[in-house]
Amino acid sequence: MHRRIAGNVLWMLAERGLQVGIGIGVVAMLARALGPAGFAHFQYAQSVVLIAASLALVCGAEVVVPRLVATPPDAQGRIIGHAFVLRLGGGVAGYLLMCAYLALTSPPPEIWHAALWLGVAILVREPFGVVNAWMQANTNNRPGALASLAALSVKATLVGGLFAAGVTTVSGYATAFALEAVLLAALLAAYYLTRAPRQPLTWQASQARELFSAGALFWVSFILMMGARRVDQLVLQPAVPAADFGAYAACMQLLDNFSMLSTILVAGIAPSYVYARTAFAEAHANIGRIAAVLGALGLVGGLTIAACAPWIVRLLYGSAFEATVTLLRVAAVASALVFADVALTLLAVYLRRPRWVAMKWALVLATTLAFDLAVIPRFGNWGAIAGYVLGNGVAVIVGMALWWRNRPVRDMAAA
Repeated sequence: MHRRIAGNVLWMLAERGLQVGIGIGVVAMLARALGPAGFAHFQYAQSVVLIAASLALVCGAEVVVPRLVATPPDAQGRIIGHAFVLRLGGGVAGYLLMCAYLALTSPPPEIWHAALWLGVAILVREPFGVVNAWMQANTNNRPGALASLAALSVKATLVGGLFAAGVTTVSGYATAFALEAVLLAALLAAYYLTRAPRQPLTWQASQARELFSAGALFWVSFILMMGARRVDQLVLQPAVPAADFGAYAACMQLLDNFSMLSTILVAGIAPSYVYARTAFAEAHANIGRIAAVLGALGLVGGLTIAACAPWIVRLLYGSAFEATVTLLRVAAVASALVFADVALTLLAVYLRRPRWVAMKWALVLATTLAFDLAVIPRFGNWGAIAGYVLGNGVAVIVGMALWWRNRPVRDMAAA
């Protein structure tokens, strides 16, 4: 059993690691093919899509997986079906919200075209992603990881082919991203339908309401988090020239891939060192240690990226993105805050307090949005960098305050 769990975690980590590596290569080809202005349009469209896609996580894995584990295999289809419908409804709402936002802001046609193609993922990724929750409940993430890597490889091949052919249109590359989402959905659906017991879906409003209410706080938290992570680009895009926005987007794209290392590490560490600890004092202490270690690791990595920024930018993006170098040097060091925040969030997960996560991201979003609206019109990219530092700093401060306030010493004294 322990070997099976370890193998399952390794497959998840391997998938994430390969996704980061292939993703960096894809972004490098996009930047070189589209140039700063075209890359800016693509990244802005992707930011809008990612925020809208958060609406599709109306019934997340943290709700579905425990219920599947407690349900016999021949009755799991009812949960899967209701979760699929809820996510599909959220995806449709997200796609329509994206279109409404673009209609109100009237961006260039390149952004419209890219967003409409990239938005296909809103409609299929999370609804069919419920199959991943089914695999996780059965401690078998390997098929999902293989399907994800297969779809990602197809996308990388398509992007590489377009790059080699000298294609410079934003919508052409966005089509490759849409095909990846459709292919992944098809692979997951095929795997589930060939292995799960066949059950007719009988819609039950009470079941849907129970799943919706159980995941509401997690859903709101994720929407707020995505908003906090991407609101800087929504504010920055209309305030600066396209080339400047492209330089900032290139910087953030690198840091997103670097910061993903923190989630990979936490996914591998937390089950053994936090979730498996029945004594709260031990779990609390381990969370503090993990936050310190990950924060230090993020700082070392950030300093390394800052020192190598000229080489990294020229290797991946080319000489047209020289303005990214100075932005990356500052933001990379500040990204250590992201590592610490991911670790500190383990406390809310361990204590099953999604309300804390929602409150944190609501505060971060409000603070970042207010700061960006006041500073970005005057300082441009550097105002956005300052907002990035401020938002992550607020997240860490809230996480540290909750960790300190809920320390075991205080509980013992009250007792």
